[in-house]
Amino acid sequence: MRFVIQRVRESQVTIDGETVGRIGRGFTVLIGVTHTDTEEIADKMIRKLIGMRIFEDENGKTNLSLDKVEGSLLLISQFTLYADCRRGNRPGFTDAAKPEHAEALYEYIIDECRKQVPVVETGRFGADMKVSLVNDGPFTVILDSEDLH
Repeated sequence: MRFVIQRVRESQVTIDGETVGRIGRGFTVLIGVTHTDTEEIADKMIRKLIGMRIFEDENGKTNLSLDKVEGSLLLISQFTLYADCRRGNRPGFTDAAKPEHAEALYEYIIDECRKQVPVVETGRFGADMKVSLVNDGPFTVILDSEDLH
């Protein structure tokens, strides 16, 4: 499982010109799922995401987590995080989970995050989405479940 976590001042996702998710200060998280991912792996990733201390404290140090700044989450499924670019110029996506598996884990992640974070907005699985954001810093972190073992 891969999360691309972007610390944002604001972010939104639109589908066919309609805004379906919008947050202020918080994280926009692009979520990629592979075949071997499980709810247990998702739980580890969620704990790491919510505990991530990348907001600045009063001294300008990245020392505060999402809850300390009353931050929000915008969660967006993105299978392209598992693009294989080793051969040729056209990426392959065989490492991305099948849609049924990926969607189930994406929905699980949303549900679990909503138990811990007051404002959780989302994109729509499988939709052609337009994501706009103001990256704060910029500050972007890539979290890969392979690194958590």
